[in-house]
Amino acid sequence: MTSRKWLVGVLSVSISLLGTWGAGHAGKESAGSVPLETVVDYIHSVLAADRTFYTVHVVERMQRRGVIQSSEKWRSESALPIPAQFFQESSSLAELTGSKVRYRLISLNAINKQNAPRNEFEQKALEAVMANPEQPYKGLVREEGNRYFQAVYADQAVSQSCVTCHNADPRSEKRDYKLNDVLGGVLISIPVP
Repeated sequence: MTSRKWLVGVLSVSISLLGTWGAGHAGKESAGSVPLETVVDYIHSVLAADRTFYTVHVVERMQRRGVIQSSEKWRSESALPIPAQFFQESSSLAELTGSKVRYRLISLNAINKQNAPRNEFEQKALEAVMANPEQPYKGLVREEGNRYFQAVYADQAVSQSCVTCHNADPRSEKRDYKLNDVLGGVLISIPVP
């Protein structure tokens, strides 16, 4: 097993366990239960740590040394997935484990139009985290007859490779990003029984 598959596998299992545990405790008022707001904070901290590690210590380091580049066409080229694709792939793998937790990147200036806000909650959440990156936007939403607890956290440019990629992409509507700027948001969604 390659180290990349192992890392994505570990991330997927961690997210699945946290999400399953949190969904199982949703709505329970007994002592020792953890509120969904806390569970999504835990999930976000794992996602942010893994994505930052991958971006800084794998992608940026390998590119700086001239070992391998990252590319959106990583499946057909000899390249690493860009960090946004790493995130998307780990979400897809987590879903395969049966976890009901979903997560994805969203942005008001989405390079990939699939990452644009899909509803009013996502639009308001992105506007809120752009204005105040330290404060996640959280709430209950209904989708297709189901209730979900959702949270959006600011997605910041953690390395120069984030800045360079977003500023250079011809599909980008914004080309003046700097290190630590908010690129968009990380949306985490947990079903509420």
